[in-house]
Amino acid sequence: MNYENKNVLVCGMAKSGIAAAELLCHLGANVTLQDMKQHDAIADCDALEAKGITLYLGQNPDDIACGQDLIVLSPGIPCDLPFILAAEAANVPVISEVELASTMTQCPITAITGTNGKTTTTTLVGQLMEEKYTNTAVVGNIGVSYSGKVEELTENDWVVAEISSFQMEKAKTFHPHISAVLNISPDHLNRHKTMEVYIEMKEKVFQNQVESDFCILNYGDEECRKMEKKTKAKVFWFSSSEVLEEGIYLDGDDIVVSWSGKTEVVLSVKEVQVLGVHNYENVMAAVAMAMVAHVDMETIRKVLRKFSGVEHRIEYVATKNGVAYYNDSKGTNTDASIRAVLAMDRPIVLIGGGYDKGVSFDDWTKLFAGRVKKLVLIGATANQIAESAAKFGFTNTNICETFAEAVELCKNSAKEGDCVLLSPACASWGMFDNYEQRGDMFKELVRNF
Repeated sequence: MNYENKNVLVCGMAKSGIAAAELLCHLGANVTLQDMKQHDAIADCDALEAKGITLYLGQNPDDIACGQDLIVLSPGIPCDLPFILAAEAANVPVISEVELASTMTQCPITAITGTNGKTTTTTLVGQLMEEKYTNTAVVGNIGVSYSGKVEELTENDWVVAEISSFQMEKAKTFHPHISAVLNISPDHLNRHKTMEVYIEMKEKVFQNQVESDFCILNYGDEECRKMEKKTKAKVFWFSSSEVLEEGIYLDGDDIVVSWSGKTEVVLSVKEVQVLGVHNYENVMAAVAMAMVAHVDMETIRKVLRKFSGVEHRIEYVATKNGVAYYNDSKGTNTDASIRAVLAMDRPIVLIGGGYDKGVSFDDWTKLFAGRVKKLVLIGATANQIAESAAKFGFTNTNICETFAEAVELCKNSAKEGDCVLLSPACASWGMFDNYEQRGDMFKELVRNF
């Protein structure tokens, strides 16, 4: 699309929205950037206006939406707002920021989605690809805006994108050469309403792929297994529980790949620094993506041995008075927090709770017996989680008003040989701006003991 003199409305002034607005402005569009925050609550206003971007703040753009040539949505913007529905009824194209950037991408795209493990896998894939493709852009839901990087890329480069269900809602032509769906479990039902819609958003990552593309799927996940029949791409399976005739799998402690008539051991899980079967699955998915992108096995092994995981995901913080502290602030849903609990090898004092996304906590809390010594809860879901735990006989629970109070209570409750695990099973909104802020505060409090 030629954006010269086109009227484009970009909604949302987080990283991706600002990057999209700046990109479009550079391409000659008349850009209006909208956000519900007021002028004095946004730091970048003067600089954006100096670039020629018009700001529309403090309200929804109901009176201007239908007069646009294009609307670009940041992932945090719900797609059922009245101004969006009205614009679409008036035949105004509405797309996501990821869709915008992908239409300008000359090089191949690797896109990673799923409920959990996206950031760890995307980070590892990025490191693997950087060994072969010098200019690899690791973008998307990982915290780096795709639109901010797309103009730097040539046809000889590579994009590695972490993709959320929100980013796929208004994606239409998005076409990665390699896609991956790591796993599926209930999440974001407050926005998507049903599991069927949530899964449909995940499946959109491969909807435009063709026979020459690759789709990496989790053989051990029931919903992922169903996706084989929905993609035209060549499927590459990974599994932590079954030996595969073709694919990559866990055999005892060994990660083994069987592909194109050849079987070889990649390495032992004892050689990697990340904890838990879920992380071994992430490693296998990343290896599969690197292989089909022609990264050689020795390079893959070298990178895997150095990879130490990502910040805020079962991140070791410190040991104080014989108690190990782990920051899993990125555990923003029950499935992620289940994985964190199962990864611990000592009694757990657990911090949970936060923003209510409309999901059940039962699958998480029924694991507490024999694993969790004490549960310390915060946020809007505290009472709901306490009630869920009580159904399974777990009642050693405290509810705290502040996060600092919760961490202090954990310190006083944990004994030598225990661990304190922050794995909330909930988003951070309400008490924090994001999970990073929550995790950073946890680490600061622990280090200041």
